[in-house]
Amino acid sequence: MRLPSRHPPTTAAETTADLVDRTSIEQDRNEALLAWYRAERRDLPWRATSDPYAILVSEIMLQQTQASRVVPFYQRFMGRFPTPEELAKAPLSDVLTLWSGLGYNNRAQRLQQAAAHVAERGWPRDVDGLEQLPGVGPYTARAVASIAFGVRVAAIDTNLRRVLSRWHGEALSGKTLEAAAAQDLGDDAAAWNQAVMDLGATRCRPRRPACSDCPVREWCAGPGIYQPPRSQGRFEGSMRQVCGAIIRALIRGPVGFAALVDRTAIEPDLVAAALESLVVEGLVVERPDTSYALPD
Repeated sequence: MRLPSRHPPTTAAETTADLVDRTSIEQDRNEALLAWYRAERRDLPWRATSDPYAILVSEIMLQQTQASRVVPFYQRFMGRFPTPEELAKAPLSDVLTLWSGLGYNNRAQRLQQAAAHVAERGWPRDVDGLEQLPGVGPYTARAVASIAFGVRVAAIDTNLRRVLSRWHGEALSGKTLEAAAAQDLGDDAAAWNQAVMDLGATRCRPRRPACSDCPVREWCAGPGIYQPPRSQGRFEGSMRQVCGAIIRALIRGPVGFAALVDRTAIEPDLVAAALESLVVEGLVVERPDTSYALPD
């Protein structure tokens, strides 16, 4: 069933019948979506809590990382740092040790900075306040606000953009995406946001969507409007890979440059460039004896 475009939002020219029809579509679709989510939702450990710290940890870990890969890291991390206070007072080297292998190690650094902010000042409970935390952008702030604090707001990311673009039959972005998300959002924002996330991960995939098994296909314009983004550049040989290798090598203890090259088995020029970046970011320190180490 192809639905007509419904953007921009309501105007004076729309009739009462138009508005009733739109509302009915959204209500019926949300009922089907949430019924499916209650029956089929993924069993993820952060789904069992509304603790804002646990939700924040999961959302930071989930940035650019698949949920199945995050689960063991999340469980180990929460076991070692169960509260923002515990994380805030830990040596960064300990934090990076538990994070190593998850990638994008500066996420761990910013998460610790956010935990320190919360430990000192308490939790901001709205989107604007959450966005002031280090490493927390608009999507993460809205996810935490809706799931932990019950704020009725849509958590907009590329996953939601893909799902809603297919629902509405137009490539949504910017203000039109925000308007669509606000219009479609269910009363229970936490459940709706997570249901859309699960739908995008398991049915409404970027490539080869499982439309025949979609719980809301009756109210969707179809997958054709969405064009998947180009695949990311290869990880093998990238600067991100070199930085990760350096962090893993330094978990074993401080070491000089030559020994670090041996430990990583990476060309010296690449190690030197990555080290420069890691030192600037504060993820690695150069000691007076010219060896390199993880921060205390």
